[in-house]
Amino acid sequence: MAEYKIFFKKSVWKDFKAIPNKHVKKILERIDLLIKDPRPIDCKKLTNQEKYRLRQGEYRILYSIKDKELTIWVVKVGHRRNVYH
Repeated sequence: MAEYKIFFKKSVWKDFKAIPNKHVKKILERIDLLIKDPRPIDCKKLTNQEKYRLRQGEYRILYSIKDKELTIWVVKVGHRRNVYH
């Protein structure tokens, strides 16, 4: 199976600044796993959107998949309480 390339929206780097470093490391490791499997068992497709949600502890990773281009775009990372706003 082909590997996907991961890209980050510019605002994601600002999201990381609000998250403690020990959590950022785990989040980045989790994102890295998407290269081989962009739709792991525990991901969920967001209702009425072409985005997916992945849980990493109390944080959520929102991303979109472009299968034709084999790319994944991470669009938002944040605490579960306010990532969807």
